[in-house]
Amino acid sequence: MQLSRDDLLKAYRSMRTIRAFEDRVHDEFATGDIPGFVHLYAGEEASAVGFCMHLEDRDRIASTHRGHGHCIAKGCDVDGMMMEIYGRKDGLCGGKGGSMHIADLSKGMMGANGIVGGGPPLICGAALSAKTLGTGGVAIAFVGDGASNQGTTFESMNLAKVWDLPAVFVVEDNGYAESTSSRWSVSAEEIVHRAEAFGMPGHQVDGHDFFAVHEVAREVIDRARSGGGPSLVEVKLNRYYGHFEGDAQTYRGEGEVERLRQTIDCLDLFRSRVLEAGLLEAEQLDEIDAEAKAQIDRATAGAKAAPMPTRADLLTDVYISY
Repeated sequence: MQLSRDDLLKAYRSMRTIRAFEDRVHDEFATGDIPGFVHLYAGEEASAVGFCMHLEDRDRIASTHRGHGHCIAKGCDVDGMMMEIYGRKDGLCGGKGGSMHIADLSKGMMGANGIVGGGPPLICGAALSAKTLGTGGVAIAFVGDGASNQGTTFESMNLAKVWDLPAVFVVEDNGYAESTSSRWSVSAEEIVHRAEAFGMPGHQVDGHDFFAVHEVAREVIDRARSGGGPSLVEVKLNRYYGHFEGDAQTYRGEGEVERLRQTIDCLDLFRSRVLEAGLLEAEQLDEIDAEAKAQIDRATAGAKAAPMPTRADLLTDVYISY
């Protein structure tokens, strides 16, 4: 699928915004001003953007505890996200969810999720709704390699296939379930092979290559949208920061992260490819870099100045009326 110049700029802007957001949250968390736990997505941007560029607000995604990248790629407001991370009243969830529970149903973002393997059952419900109501919508669950071993994931894949739901299961295999290497903790030689057990197509893709992810995502999303049923995609990628902020990553080899940053960073690879092909100019990408930094600077300053929830907010959002 040929991407237009506008598409390429949109993709780079989204990936660069995710990177700038995560790098800033990494720095800010060290000051002690951000409450709760934070799990960062830096290094994995091509996966979220490669998939979400094919989606609309009618489509639903469910994320993980490492959800900031999925939120931004799906169109969530960056200012609202930063306020949510800071626990502020005007955050996307009123400051009550924090980093691991950001959601915006108006954008089809069903939420980040602190439960490992919590997303797949949710997207089965969303996919069943889309199929029953004939909306043409698709539901996607992003999970990590650790969640690929959860019974909730297996049951959801089985159910999605039995009901031929418009669902896609995306396993973002960054090689470590917290600090446990997937090389010896996952029974299958490759996670993608598990698709065979459920009778659904399986694809494995290099998550450092935005263009490869974008193409596989187009195929499985189009298939689901046209009534072809669910698919499994294993995206092989790497995270730069630890499982959580404060993780010293002593389980990783010396210089491992630095080598990854220098050789297969998804933003650098995207930039090199479009410049070598003459599809974009360096000045355009540099301008996006500056704009993304400025946007995150404003979002951070706004979040720090925003009001906290009050005592009156304590028992709101407990129930919802239909």
